[in-house]
Amino acid sequence: MTSVRQQEWGAYIESVLGIASSVILVILMLLTVVDVISRYLFNWPLRGAFEITELMLLVLIFAGLPLVSHADEHVTMDFIDRLLPGRARDVWIRVMHAVCAAIMFFLTWQTWIKAGKIYGYGDTTDVLRIAVGPFVYFMAVMVLLTGIVHLFKVFVPGAKRSSAMVN
Repeated sequence: MTSVRQQEWGAYIESVLGIASSVILVILMLLTVVDVISRYLFNWPLRGAFEITELMLLVLIFAGLPLVSHADEHVTMDFIDRLLPGRARDVWIRVMHAVCAAIMFFLTWQTWIKAGKIYGYGDTTDVLRIAVGPFVYFMAVMVLLTGIVHLFKVFVPGAKRSSAMVN
C-alpha cells in the first residue's frame, strides 16, 4: 500500500514539475521568437526580455533538478559500480545518494540564507524591477526537494541503472 502511495506521489510531483518545465520552455521559445522578430523587423526590442529569459531559465533549471534526480538521469561516473559485487554495489549506490542528499541539504541551507539577504535588500532586476528574492527562495525549495529525493532513494532504491547491472 505504501509503495503504491509513494509511486502516486512521485508521479504527481514528477508530472507537476514536468508540466511546469514544459510550459516555461514554450514561453521561453515564444518570448525569444517575439523578441527576435520585433528587434530585427521593427527595430523595437522587447523591453526586459533578457531579464525574463534569465529568470525563466532559473526556474526551468531548478524545477528540473528534482526530476533528474528522481529519474536517476544525472551525470554519473560508474567505474566504481562496475568493480563491486551486487550487494556492495547496492550499498555504494545508497551511500552516494546519502552524500548527494547531504550536499543538497547544505546547499539548501546556504541558498535560504542568501535568499533572506537578497529579499532583505529588496534586490530587483534592472529594467523591469522584478523582485529577485522569491526566485532565490524557489531555488532553495527545489534544492531541498532534490535532497529529499536523494534521501528517499537511500531507503527506497528505485530501478537499478543499466550501468549498475553490468557484472
